[in-house]
Amino acid sequence: MEHSAKTAREIWLDVKANPNRARFGYGAKAALANIDLQCAYTRPEEFKTAYETDPRQIEYINQLAERMRRLGWPVIWTHVAYAESGEDAGVWGTRTDTPDSLQNIKHGSRRAMFDERCDVRRDRDLVYCKRMPSPFFETPLQSLLVWHQVDTVIITGGSTSGCVRAGAVDSLSRGYRTIVPEQCVADKHESYHFANLTDLMLKYADVVDVAETLAWLDQRIATADQ
Repeated sequence: MEHSAKTAREIWLDVKANPNRARFGYGAKAALANIDLQCAYTRPEEFKTAYETDPRQIEYINQLAERMRRLGWPVIWTHVAYAESGEDAGVWGTRTDTPDSLQNIKHGSRRAMFDERCDVRRDRDLVYCKRMPSPFFETPLQSLLVWHQVDTVIITGGSTSGCVRAGAVDSLSRGYRTIVPEQCVADKHESYHFANLTDLMLKYADVVDVAETLAWLDQRIATADQ
């Protein structure tokens, strides 16, 4: 094992600054998977389970979603919510049992609601309730991507070390080019956040500046409008 006195943030900045890092790149058509942008995780003033990394995170995600819709590409929003019994959380819901526990995010509760700042178009976008970390697990996401002939998945939301990472690993495992716009993901602590950005970049995804992804989408829109 290599040892270092550097912080997780410093290691991430070193990796990001490497001009020779290999990329998967963008493909021909993308889907946008926005993971768990619900109040339990986006409203620190209300819930201690919530976190904020970039204050403009949701603004950037809305900009991505708007461009995806202009292209006619799929926009997916996931959230977690459970039955009153919590049994559908399985073993994941057995470690604690407090008002803040995962299995106590109930359907219809404030914790389960999408943050009001999210531009969720329910008449057009897809909304999936998931019960485990990955947005692919026991949801229709894979079938949707096959139907749309997608080859690229753009992942946003939280947490970087949890559901975003799980989604990115599953996305790559299913053969998709996976893009994680850095400003669009968040975590509870900077160590978890930056350590997982590093791991994602080195193994599973292209972690990029959101401006790059927006520019790619703008280019695709301009091409489509010709």
